[in-house]
Amino acid sequence: MKPGRAVFLDRDGVIVEEVHFLRSPEHLRLIPGSAEAIARLKGAGFKVLVASNQSGVARGYLTLRTLARIHRILKAILLKRGARLDAIYYCPHHPRAGRRARCDCRKPRTGMLERAARRFGLDLKSCYLVGDTRRDVRAARNAGCRAILVRTGKGGRGGRYRARPDKICRDLTEAAEWILKSA
Repeated sequence: MKPGRAVFLDRDGVIVEEVHFLRSPEHLRLIPGSAEAIARLKGAGFKVLVASNQSGVARGYLTLRTLARIHRILKAILLKRGARLDAIYYCPHHPRAGRRARCDCRKPRTGMLERAARRFGLDLKSCYLVGDTRRDVRAARNAGCRAILVRTGKGGRGGRYRARPDKICRDLTEAAEWILKSA
């Protein structure tokens, strides 16, 4: 295993069930197999990082404090199942913030991935991004990562991005298997 490799995961629709703007930890539900997949990736030596757009903050659906609580509880739930995330990155900006807010983090932009690369010494070309939207796939392409689209969550439906993934998988379990075989 080469140093500097990671798997970036979108949160909603990849690790946890998709709900329209997750606003409370009480609505957190792991997608079956996601904790075990994260544990397998960690066991193989990958950094496992979340990169998630969270515009519900800018829209007023939840506060940064509530988002932090959701992430603390998510980490605790995963840890009870033997899985550990190395970090969670999120973009709290509104989709239309763009240049006005100087947002470089909202996917498909690459700010979250670049910050993680600096912090953990990652080679983004040796990393993977697993997401449930074409926006996630475009972010992977923009950063030079390999892109995996999962059919859970939004399953690649909708969106204005025409990016093609390297692999389409049923869920995070299948994505982890493919990554481990490809590594």
